Amino acid sequence: MGSNSLSKISSILFSVFLLFSCSSDLNFDQVNDFKIEPVFVANLAYFNIQANRLIDDGGTNVYPDVRDFDVFKEKFFNERLKKAEFDFEVENNINRAFVLNMLLLNDQNEVLQTISFTVPSYKGTPNVIKYPTEVFENARLDLLKQTQKIGFVVVIASGPPLNSQSEGNLKLRSSATAYLVIE
Repeated sequence: MGSNSLSKISSILFSVFLLFSCSSDLNFDQVNDFKIEPVFVANLAYFNIQANRLIDDGGTNVYPDVRDFDVFKEKFFNERLKKAEFDFEVENNINRAFVLNMLLLNDQNEVLQTISFTVPSYKGTPNVIKYPTEVFENARLDLLKQTQKIGFVVVIASGPPLNSQSEGNLKLRSSATAYLVIE
């Protein structure tokens, strides 16, 4: 009976101790210090051009492609974007070298920035090139935020003519990483 009484007394003292535990006043101003920094990764652009679509006469030619890029029309995203990174990978299975230009265009189709990639010709071995990350911060980010369209221009280097029988393809894969700050 003594250990049972001791157990009850211990439980009561512990319960009383909990009633007198420390607490602090709630500070609702802490919500003003709230800040999150989400990171989003998404596909930026992709294409796969067959060699027989790049018909040329053996000289330098251009294959253009323009796409809408209206991600910055959303005010919430535009105001909170603090940094962006673009990653590019090009695979060339055509026996020709290329220069791939990515054009960032405003709503008047004026070129804001050009990003160029030199693509070596296919020599029978895997030809996948990962280019350095393009980082957009500060003034360069401001230009990116004005972008309404992305244009791709494939400049075909001189060499043996491509025709409807030409084999291989030129692939572009790219992604964008967006860093936001929400306060």
